[in-house]
Amino acid sequence: MENARDSLDQEACYRAVLTRDPRFDGRFFTCVKTTGIYCRPVCPARTPRRENMSFVASAAAAEEAGFRACLRCRPETAPDMGAWRGTSNTVSRALGLIDAGALDSHSESGGDVDALAARLGVGERHLRRLFRQHLGAAPVSVAQTRRVLLAKALIHQTDLGMAEVALASGFGSVRRFNETFQRLYGRPPSALRRRAEKAGDGGIRLSLPYRAPYEIEAMLAALAARGDVVEGGVWRRALTAEADGATGEVSARFEDGNRLAVTVAIADLKALPGVLARVRRVFDLSADPEAIQHDLAADALLAPLVRARPGLRLPGGWLDAGADMASDRLEDARLAGRAEQWRPWRAYGALHLREAGIDDAHLMENGDEKDAA
Repeated sequence: MENARDSLDQEACYRAVLTRDPRFDGRFFTCVKTTGIYCRPVCPARTPRRENMSFVASAAAAEEAGFRACLRCRPETAPDMGAWRGTSNTVSRALGLIDAGALDSHSESGGDVDALAARLGVGERHLRRLFRQHLGAAPVSVAQTRRVLLAKALIHQTDLGMAEVALASGFGSVRRFNETFQRLYGRPPSALRRRAEKAGDGGIRLSLPYRAPYEIEAMLAALAARGDVVEGGVWRRALTAEADGATGEVSARFEDGNRLAVTVAIADLKALPGVLARVRRVFDLSADPEAIQHDLAADALLAPLVRARPGLRLPGGWLDAGADMASDRLEDARLAGRAEQWRPWRAYGALHLREAGIDDAHLMENGDEKDAA
């Protein structure tokens, strides 16, 4: 079976690093053999020699291979844009569950990959093979990297104590938290803190990245239209113990630099990863506009629509127990025939048609004319 690393064009990755092309930020990571560090393609540090570099599909693959995250380009701030996205429904669903803490020791599954596989309806060995194929790392490695990168973001962007950071990022204990950072960075986690970066009052504030373009006003309007609380450009939601594992409130607003500023006031810090995963889903922060436009443009009707509005995003549900990827869901069965060529972006294709005011009757007429021709 092809490994995720083998699927990457290593020379193309190197060219992207040489030019620090922002289009590739988050799509792969650079491992530097001479320093033991892995970086984003846009890292401002001097580019190493080609023979000292290799490229992997995910941060987890880099850490599993023994590389530690660069403290200069901070991989935790890269857009969630792995090149695998859209290629595996099972991996996509699994990552959503892992982001929400499914493999953390305090989760319902107790960090058990077997339990995660059962929730996905696949065997544990098959799930491991899929992760190795698409991400180049095992599920437990992906979960560990998620914990480490969230912890780094909390250390850099908030003023939480180290014990609170450990709890909020999904580590089972402060001892394991300290040991992990000592092993990865050769220093305690407190040594990574930049004291100039402190959270304001009123909760934990984090900045979540996304890839431009993004139609901010269209997203906020869609959220408001479905009944979400949106006032003055700020989206808010009350948290409940039943749905979120703790009571509290979360709010979000867009800020400069292609980032969503999220503030979470929560009674139990262990629930933070799940809340952040749901915010990412609601605002569709992991969308890949370039891939979506490329694939949907194969349809002559959609081509001008996606070129005109490449920043359209899908408002996601706060709770989503769907057995398929939200990006590929099709609510209108009448579009099924034509939409087959839109996979895995059928939901985006339908969204562009709705926004353009193109209804099923118009599509049927076009189809009849094509058949007659």
